[in-house]
Amino acid sequence: MRKYYTRPCNFYYGKNARRLIYLKKALPLNGKPNIAFDQIEIFSRHKKKIKSNLIYFKNIKKLTQAVKRVVTKDLKNIVSKRNNFLKNINFSETSIMGVLNLTPDSFSDGGKFNSKKKSFHRIADMIKSGASIIDVGGESTRPGSNTITPKSEWQRIEHVIKNFKKKHKSICLSVDTRKSEIMLKSIKSGADLINDVSGFNFDSRSASQVKRLQIPKILHHMQGTPNTMQKNPKYTNVLLDIFDFFEENSHQKFNNKKIILDPGIGFGKNLKHNLTLISKISLFHSLGFPILVGTSRKRFIGYISGKHDSKYRTGGTLASVLFLLSQGVQIFRVHDVKEVKQGILVFEKILLN
Repeated sequence: MRKYYTRPCNFYYGKNARRLIYLKKALPLNGKPNIAFDQIEIFSRHKKKIKSNLIYFKNIKKLTQAVKRVVTKDLKNIVSKRNNFLKNINFSETSIMGVLNLTPDSFSDGGKFNSKKKSFHRIADMIKSGASIIDVGGESTRPGSNTITPKSEWQRIEHVIKNFKKKHKSICLSVDTRKSEIMLKSIKSGADLINDVSGFNFDSRSASQVKRLQIPKILHHMQGTPNTMQKNPKYTNVLLDIFDFFEENSHQKFNNKKIILDPGIGFGKNLKHNLTLISKISLFHSLGFPILVGTSRKRFIGYISGKHDSKYRTGGTLASVLFLLSQGVQIFRVHDVKEVKQGILVFEKILLN
């Protein structure tokens, strides 16, 4: 566990960002010329006590040697362009991951697309609407859900996984599973990405198998299991605890290779935890990996909106996506692809003008 953490902040966009980078008054985020920052927030952790200090990036030289060493290393990751290790995905651009739940009990769309015809119609529709990644899952991980057998899970997704690349060769296929058996079968059938909400902790064989096959993976954070995760989740500091989880697991399990980070909004987090992670998401850039966030239709939106809640929570989803986009997040996992794509296109046009 480290003592110091570096978060880029005070962002600029478009022409203003490019001008400030040229004048060396700001730094590019992830090597992007259209988003820059000139301040950093330095968190210091000593046991359970957390302190925060906001400084202009050129004042790093005034820091103590121990702090300067960490911050300098973090800044190198923050400003570096991300390697494009995922098929047909450019991490310098915004990507949408469309959700295909082939389950009878997912929290918002369980049972809607389970037939072969409906599933491929749904895939085609999401791709046409702007999704460049399709995330296929056969086991619900909603709060309170129970584990199913690998056999049952594979029966639900087998047809889609085995036939996906026949129809959509240039689209990235992601498989949402916690089980090594499903991972291996999916990779054999052409999967490009493995998305394990347990952070590769549910199945003891999953991390080693994925590492051996050198396939891109999403390192997702979840406290507890889907059945227990929302029963009074607790952290010393949710932001720094999850950072430590990412840093430790990315190195120990995968040697820092082909990793996308997902802080797991709603997976073992209460409303305050979720809001902290979203508002301070830029901290994770200092780990040097692309970031994916899934806020689509999630419960925290209903808690905030109260009597103004809606069935699909499109407004709340889009609001969170656009804020996260302004913080440099690269990938968004969503159900309503067309609406989110439209929002991103308009927001980026305004932001980068």
